[in-house]
Amino acid sequence: MTKIIGLTGGIGSGKTTVANHFRSLGIPVYIADEEARKIMQSSEVLDSIKEAFGDTVFENETLDRGRLAEVVFGNSDKLIVLNAIVHPAVKKHFKEWVLEHAGFPLVVYEAAILFESGNYKDFDWIITVTAPKESRIQRVMERDGVTREQVLKRINAQWSDEQRFPKSDFIIENIDSEIVKSKTEEILKILKIKQNES
Repeated sequence: MTKIIGLTGGIGSGKTTVANHFRSLGIPVYIADEEARKIMQSSEVLDSIKEAFGDTVFENETLDRGRLAEVVFGNSDKLIVLNAIVHPAVKKHFKEWVLEHAGFPLVVYEAAILFESGNYKDFDWIITVTAPKESRIQRVMERDGVTREQVLKRINAQWSDEQRFPKSDFIIENIDSEIVKSKTEEILKILKIKQNES
């Protein structure tokens, strides 16, 4: 039976770095945000988004993700509406993906809002990646070409580390890339032992 590792952390914490390291160690990784992006191009999801948010988040019939982000990150009610459209579709897709990877003892599901969505209850173990707030802000500003205010809005829309830590089995502090790698490998060794015991 495949065991699922939930990998989470606030925006800019370095989840993808950890996910990529798991991948390099031969563990299949499902990046929920990437998959959600693809799923959001399906006509069914686009129709639901248009119905909920109107034409303002579309540019020539194409979803403007930046505009949609502006709308939802400043309004928790609208964020709930968007999540209610996207999450069930991602959940269904992930279930199919797990079946496709049934030959692997462990797989990783990486998502920023693992706890907020309630998905964490479906996983066997949870790893939270953390990093200093200032590093996270700088990383996201550079990566997404957004302002400090926009990053803070996104950070404030997510759970804090203080909320994540008690529900996590492991915590990786992303300050030094070599330490992150060795910590990831150490966790994987522990999980392989646990997997063999179960």
